[in-house]
Amino acid sequence: MPPCPAVPLLPSPALRPLPRPAPPRAAGRAARRPRRGFTLVELLIVVVIVGILAMLAIPRFATTKGKANTAKVKSDLRTLATAQEGYFYENGSYTTDLALLRVEPSRDVTLTVGEATAAGWSATAVQPGSPGITCAVFYGGATPVAPATVEGVAACVE
Repeated sequence: MPPCPAVPLLPSPALRPLPRPAPPRAAGRAARRPRRGFTLVELLIVVVIVGILAMLAIPRFATTKGKANTAKVKSDLRTLATAQEGYFYENGSYTTDLALLRVEPSRDVTLTVGEATAAGWSATAVQPGSPGITCAVFYGGATPVAPATVEGVAACVE
């Protein structure tokens, strides 16, 4: 068999990689580099939306502090009621002395036991301020103290 003719090892023009096309020229400055940050209009729209949401939310939470203060005063009256019952079972009567009951009211709340006999007791709790809160409760045969009208139920007014 005759020897094979020598074949050049150079790649054919069809297999050569094509040169990369040049990127298209952008018109304007913003197209030359990627955009960074937000425009003034976008920031203003966000500020307006946040303002509208705040206008809707603030009135809903305006009474939250007042409700929390009322709950604090009522809680002090419930603590007083528990202490009075414990004192009654040990001594056979109720007392007006908060030191004997070992009751310490919350900050800014003043507890006053108006009447305490073997038949019952009444008390008021006041938190001064804007608005001031006054709550009262009575148990047993004690004289009701305004605003309390139902035995054992703390009632409050602002």
